[in-house]
Amino acid sequence: GIYVCAKCGHELFSSRAKYEHSSPWPAFTETLHRDSVAKREERPGALKVSCGKCGNGLGHEFLNDGPMRGQSRF
Repeated sequence: GIYVCAKCGHELFSSRAKYEHSSPWPAFTETLHRDSVAKREERPGALKVSCGKCGNGLGHEFLNDGPMRGQSRF
């Protein structure tokens, strides 16, 4: 399936990029499209992530915290 922004319906993530993580929120290794999200650095190793279309807050991208070495976790 496709995960979309709750505010505008913009496509964000594919269920193929979803994986189990210890956090209570869904975790993804990558976005669906290059313009799915907008990012800005919040602190070293963590980017604030918002919808690429409407700017709705989506959480964070944690760099090098994915299931494989070098992958991010959204």
